[in-house]
Amino acid sequence: MASVLVTGASKGIGMATALVLGRADHTVYATMRNPNRSPELAQTAEKESLPIKVSIMDVDSDDSVKGAINTIQKENGPIDVLVNNAGIDRAGAIEDLDISDFRAVMETNYFGALRCIQAVLPQMRKRERGGIINITSLSGRIASAPMSSYAASKFALEALSEVLAQEVKRFNIRVAIVEPGVIDTAMPRKITEPAAASLYPHKRRMSGLFAAALETPTAPLLVGQKILDIIESDNWQLRHPVGPDAEPSLQWRASMTDEQWVDWGAADDDTWYQSVERDFGLNARPRN
Repeated sequence: MASVLVTGASKGIGMATALVLGRADHTVYATMRNPNRSPELAQTAEKESLPIKVSIMDVDSDDSVKGAINTIQKENGPIDVLVNNAGIDRAGAIEDLDISDFRAVMETNYFGALRCIQAVLPQMRKRERGGIINITSLSGRIASAPMSSYAASKFALEALSEVLAQEVKRFNIRVAIVEPGVIDTAMPRKITEPAAASLYPHKRRMSGLFAAALETPTAPLLVGQKILDIIESDNWQLRHPVGPDAEPSLQWRASMTDEQWVDWGAADDDTWYQSVERDFGLNARPRN
């Protein structure tokens, strides 16, 4: 059994992953900024007698990451697998978002993962064993308005993961990228909320698209199961799309030239909605 550190475990994919791994008898160090605000994981772990230990770690803080990981390793031994899941989003047109929104998203989604990687790598390298699993998104492969800040952070994490995989393979450290599609968590649910007034239509459109996709929701446990499969396999595959929309979306984007992709995003509302219905069978038009 492996010892696994999961970041952002207070809800959504992080919580689901911690539970899937704990129920498979892996020892899980589930970290989050404020455990008191998210007691559900600890309560479930206690009720089911799962090997899950909840602790405080803020991935935005150098000191918090170093302190938390050092404490875990000092008290419990080395970490076998790091799952970088912590993430936030800010949806909106580039002109509408404040620069602080871009900084916040990059700080958590990219630099937060990087901090954790640098904290666990020395002991993994010395032991010549370990695994690092970075949770990105389809938005790490497909950049669509109004997800500029989120996509930029996930594209960056994808690039970091590719380079990391090249650097650490000779030390027997596996790197995997998990790319969820639309998963039923708080983040996509937030995107479905009515968009503020804007000269740009993309947030309103994306709200409708996510609402339509979530009418047939995909549970975050599916992502947790994929992470379990990666940990328990000897597979060195780098990328792992997850969810019924993941592979079709990647294939759909690959079928277009870059110029066609830009034209799709820049199309008028009727053309855009018709395209979504034709290609995905989803009615993304605003509900009355």
